[in-house]
Amino acid sequence: MKKFQIPLFYNSNIIDQIRRIRESKDPRKKDLSPSLIKIDNIHVYIGRHFGFCYGVKNAIEICYQTIEKYPNKRIFLLSQMIHNQAVNDDLLENGVSFIMDTHGNQLIKWDNINQDDIIIIPAFGTSLEILEILKEKNINTEKFDTTCPFVEKVWNRLEQISRKGFTVVIYGTAQHEETRSTFSRAKKYGPSIIVEDIEEVQILCNFMSGKESEFNVKKIFQNKCSENFNFKKDLAKLGVVNQTTMLASETKHIIDLFTNTLVLKHGEENIKNYIANTRDTLCYATNENQESTLRLLREEVDLAIIVGGYNSSNTTHLVELTSEKTEKTYFINSAKKILPNNSIKHFDIALKKEIITKNFLPKKECKVLLTSGASCPDILLENIIMKLTEINNITIDQKAIIKDFEMRY
Repeated sequence: MKKFQIPLFYNSNIIDQIRRIRESKDPRKKDLSPSLIKIDNIHVYIGRHFGFCYGVKNAIEICYQTIEKYPNKRIFLLSQMIHNQAVNDDLLENGVSFIMDTHGNQLIKWDNINQDDIIIIPAFGTSLEILEILKEKNINTEKFDTTCPFVEKVWNRLEQISRKGFTVVIYGTAQHEETRSTFSRAKKYGPSIIVEDIEEVQILCNFMSGKESEFNVKKIFQNKCSENFNFKKDLAKLGVVNQTTMLASETKHIIDLFTNTLVLKHGEENIKNYIANTRDTLCYATNENQESTLRLLREEVDLAIIVGGYNSSNTTHLVELTSEKTEKTYFINSAKKILPNNSIKHFDIALKKEIITKNFLPKKECKVLLTSGASCPDILLENIIMKLTEINNITIDQKAIIKDFEMRY
């Protein structure tokens, strides 16, 4: 796999060495058992797969190389490059400006952008409508397009199934940048509709079975389906594609729900004519991170810390998985959220806000589950480990930690 040039301040000495030790013993990364770091009375279990994925590394490399190569140019990102506050804040400090926020709201008017400016397309990609605006302004983005190749794979897949007469069902968050980009392409090729959760899928299945009114369905999916979408006609043949960061288990459930509904109407022997095989539209890193987290959850731990941007889809799903097993699950985006008085300021995904939990770290020997999303720098994990040891007044000896780890692995 390609080696990327990532700014050194995103790297972690401890995490880097642990990665190398694990990869030397298991280069194909088939062993999903966690990496156990022992620091005095704190045992930290880190997932086998975590942190920057291929698409994020590619986007970061292009952004920082652009900053270095064009110091006298105005550089813009269409929106956040990835969903990680630390990375986006650093880009802002380096003079990059965001044209839109993460929901597509305009921050800088298009009238203020000209053909001499550099426009970087984020890892999520962008819509065909935005690309048309850039084309009209004679802005060439070819060298500055950081769209993840696995997102582009989804676009290619939806074109294939749409041309075969299937309606494209996009499983994703309607306002997410990637889903908006995917939806814009799906609409170009034929009927398409966005489903955001299992409940919405069940509503469509009920309609297909004659158990839900068309009036109610149209109301629910207003602004989430292509123009002139015909619910009676366009749900006859379906192909499900993903926002690449969704839960694999939910994707399977969604495809199964549609399949079972169509089997009842057309029979098992004819089902391939009515549901396309699209189980390959999840990002490999999303899948690996979820599988690694599920393996992590087999360990008996006192608490779990999940690190990443609060608006990161793939990280949020890791939090959901972990919360099902570990009640004391803390979602943070920085080591700064761990306070010296043994409190932690963490994001509650149900309340959609940060809350503070006191005395979160046991003073006795404790076991901590630690992992991160695909847009999280390794240095954040190392900083969190440092903060945990500070609370319990433990001195870090990096050489001793790595030597102990290497002996056990």
